[in-house]
Amino acid sequence: MKSFASILLILLSITASTICNAKETEKAEPTFATLEVTPGIYMLSGVGGFVGGNVGLSVGEDGVILIDDAMPPFLDKMKNAIKSVTDKPVSYLINTHVHADHTGNNAAMGADGAVIVAHENLRLHMLDKGVQTKDGMQPAPKSALPVITFSHAMSFHLNGDDAEIFHVKNAHTNGDVVIKFKNANVIHTGDTFFNGMFPYIDINNGGSVDGYIAAQKKILAQINRRTKIIPGHGPLATMDDLRKAVNMLIETKKLISYQIDKGQSEDEVVKANPLKKYHEKWNWAFITTEKMTRQVYKSLTK
Repeated sequence: MKSFASILLILLSITASTICNAKETEKAEPTFATLEVTPGIYMLSGVGGFVGGNVGLSVGEDGVILIDDAMPPFLDKMKNAIKSVTDKPVSYLINTHVHADHTGNNAAMGADGAVIVAHENLRLHMLDKGVQTKDGMQPAPKSALPVITFSHAMSFHLNGDDAEIFHVKNAHTNGDVVIKFKNANVIHTGDTFFNGMFPYIDINNGGSVDGYIAAQKKILAQINRRTKIIPGHGPLATMDDLRKAVNMLIETKKLISYQIDKGQSEDEVVKANPLKKYHEKWNWAFITTEKMTRQVYKSLTK
């Protein structure tokens, strides 16, 4: 878990950004932008810095469903963003996977009365390894733990929609879930989709390149050109955006597999730079072209 602690430090370092005006440039204060994706369904995303993954919100007569809950330093700002949409308390909190930039406020939301729902592997992970904090891994508070878990799929029939939550195996982690609002034609992918950037595949926690590709193909099979996609990170997406991502990943696997079949080591593959065609568009601060190459190599040779 030391690697995940370093990941959080890298992500937090991304929070520095600037806002320019006619007289001066000053640091932005990270906060949430609220986008109404379709009536009753919202995407809360960070602006001015990194606050965590994209948060989903379903609001209606039956209550409030929250999908993921960002990072602890931004709890109050997330709550303010929710209050800008509804005065109702959060009834259910769905975790898409275990990483702290998506589950960082579980304890607080659970203590406030939200019923936490997740894949069974996420709860087992928290019980076994604890939760990530600024002081490292700590035992998970009872209020942070999912109280409803499942192995394959489950459904919500709330707020005038039939929402399906389904597990995708060994993709970003071993406990990823995707949430599909069937009537609204909206889907939240968690971190099985980074829109417009190289994805993070957490091999140490059950992720794999083959599982990631399979997850994206499964999502593609359930959507259409009118579907609005809330990715784990990046802007609101379309079917075409997701198709570009999976095509990139399929070719990435092919390019790196070719180098592996030639007997090249990880460092030799990095030096050969098989992903150079993707560098300009897909490279970013957290998952650079080199890191993308290394994680795919490790996944294919593990």
